[in-house]
Amino acid sequence: MDMTKEELDLLNSKIGYYALFGSRKLNVAQALEEAKYVSRLKKKQEELIKLQQWVMENDKKVVILFEGRDAAGKGGAIRRITEYINPRHFSIVALDKPTEDEHKQWFFQRYVNHLPNPGHMVLFDRSWYNRAVVEPVNGFCTPKEYETFMGHVNDFEKMLIESNTYLIKFYFSISKEEQAKRFMDMQKSPLKRWKMTPVDSRAQELWDKYTEYKERMFQETHTEIAPWTIIDANKKSSARLEAISHILDTIPYTS
Repeated sequence: MDMTKEELDLLNSKIGYYALFGSRKLNVAQALEEAKYVSRLKKKQEELIKLQQWVMENDKKVVILFEGRDAAGKGGAIRRITEYINPRHFSIVALDKPTEDEHKQWFFQRYVNHLPNPGHMVLFDRSWYNRAVVEPVNGFCTPKEYETFMGHVNDFEKMLIESNTYLIKFYFSISKEEQAKRFMDMQKSPLKRWKMTPVDSRAQELWDKYTEYKERMFQETHTEIAPWTIIDANKKSSARLEAISHILDTIPYTS
């Protein structure tokens, strides 16, 4: 295959060697694609370090929501975003089902408890938007609880933003076929099998119902001050790069 000088230099770098010889089969085209991805990712991760430093020095608060269907790649994207930044100044929140006491609280209370202090970033691996899609689809909330949430969420986010917080809302979008493929890969892997939950096992069966609630969520909660950013997540590498680029473009940090 024909390659430019830049591509040859990349393959002759440490990143390129790892991509070439990191798998059992030598595939130059595939290795070049992997090396390009890793090179771009590293550059963006360097910028994330600068962004976090700006957040810390200026007492800013950042909240990033990661929503999407099961197996959409939310966790993988979060890991790439946080890989090199200071762990003392960010947290990843992935809440389990609410306790009995939490059921009796104001719905947003358990999320408020995890909001960032000045100088910190919080990344929610699923968020309060569980009540917009996952809960009503699976019967985990009543119709009244769902409607109450939909009536309050925009005001909640407005208050959050007006308290000097940057709010970014991602939705990782995958096709039904890609979700089925990823579920199959999980079930085959001893290292990933634990990720499959009873909710996951019904996701394909309830695909259309998820779509119905997802569309209403977009229609009613995509606001001027708190818009949704939809990421095409069928290819994990490009989804991760797009998410990081959006964060870097949205938060007005100075390097």
